[in-house]
Amino acid sequence: MTCRCIFSLVLLTVFFSAIAGDSNNCVYTFYVQTGTIIKAGTDSKISLRLGDSDGQSVWVPDLQKWGLMGPKYDYYERGNLDIFTGRGPCIGSPICSLNLTSDGSGSHHGWFCDYVEVTSTGPHQTCSKSIFYVDQWLATDAAPTN
Repeated sequence: MTCRCIFSLVLLTVFFSAIAGDSNNCVYTFYVQTGTIIKAGTDSKISLRLGDSDGQSVWVPDLQKWGLMGPKYDYYERGNLDIFTGRGPCIGSPICSLNLTSDGSGSHHGWFCDYVEVTSTGPHQTCSKSIFYVDQWLATDAAPTN
């Protein structure tokens, strides 16, 4: 009986610790618009880092893993508006910087991104919305890097 009580107590402690650990997480939603230029789409892995004015940041190493469009959906294709959401550590509001990166992989590695719109919210946080107009190629063989 004592063993069962101790096990239950440990289980409850782990459960409440897990809940408490999530209290500092915010929900981030990204609306990513790929351009309509010929060959604007990509098969590369896209990552991003958000930042606030205090230097805090959130990194998403593979944005597609946060995708809401379904498992067989082809992300980052010409003219698409793709939606992604996930949880990460809360940073200050407003979000004032975005670093968008393509790993250059895949048969179609160049990508023309029009914009990224970001919303964030969390416990005891005000809702924040920022839009970043990228309006350029992410590629080694296109301007501004060629």
